[in-house]
Amino acid sequence: MLVFVIRRVLISIPVLIASTVLTFIIVKLSGDPLQYLKQRHPLPPQSLIQSEEHRLWLDRSWPSQYWHWISNVVLHGDFGPPLQGHENVRTSVLDALVITARLVFFSVLIALILAVITGVVSAVKQYSFTDYSTTFVGFLFLSMPTFWFAILLKQAGIKFNESTGTQFFGTIGERSIPITDTSFWGTIGDIVGHLILPVIVLGLVGYAAWSRFTRASMLEVLNSDYVRLARSKGLSPRRVLVKHALRTALIPLATVTALDIAALLGGAIITETVFQWHGMGYLFLNSLNNHGAGGVDMNVMLGWLLVTAAIVILFNLIADVMYGVLDPRIRHA
Repeated sequence: MLVFVIRRVLISIPVLIASTVLTFIIVKLSGDPLQYLKQRHPLPPQSLIQSEEHRLWLDRSWPSQYWHWISNVVLHGDFGPPLQGHENVRTSVLDALVITARLVFFSVLIALILAVITGVVSAVKQYSFTDYSTTFVGFLFLSMPTFWFAILLKQAGIKFNESTGTQFFGTIGERSIPITDTSFWGTIGDIVGHLILPVIVLGLVGYAAWSRFTRASMLEVLNSDYVRLARSKGLSPRRVLVKHALRTALIPLATVTALDIAALLGGAIITETVFQWHGMGYLFLNSLNNHGAGGVDMNVMLGWLLVTAAIVILFNLIADVMYGVLDPRIRHA
């Protein structure tokens, strides 16, 4: 198993290096970061523009800019200065990642629990009322536009708060501003209150897709020869289901889940926009329009893309390792 993991890690290194090159090229081709300065009326002094170009290393060649950027990231963890303001880019990206990770963790946890339970039950009781019911619910949430579902829940949360005279559901931001109760339980309650609605949105949308994968995979495994053999040996239905069928059926779900988690950590843009969370989605949109000034905040976008690429590669690696755990034959492939 250790050799299998090391081999996958070594394969991931050149992929990560290639992703940094592509990331840099994409951002460089996206536009002039100093467009907001060059389109001002009256035009600012040329010395100011040259000073900003020098600060951001825009007056060097592309290879020099790339090497300066990637060497600072690798050696110092420095993503470079922001286009405007004084906040460190690394701090901005990591703070946004923590906020989004909190949302994604609970959403994925709920989605996986529901998907595995309903997918397995639907497969075992194929064409029953339970199967039809869970299929209907799954397709219902799958067909809902995420932005519409999020807005619907947000309005429901607002009406609930108004009718009860409380702030049970947090509908704006990831925390209350200002924070009224700074005690431990008050802080926990505030965080949970703001988590509930966006977690329901992402959790139910994720569950709807993953439950269909689980059901299809379980049906395929339950009809396989080795499961029939296990039954013919007299093993209990529960042992056949859990020990022989479920473990194999989870392999496709592991792939889908790993890729979806990586995508969500890169920014659950729609959900974060509706609930005004300052996570990776907010950071992405904000860096695209440079705080409304036009152009792209180059270093913030580079940091966002690099972190997102690293997350995708990491979760692909995790999926590969899970393959090896769930199916020992893959370790020797």
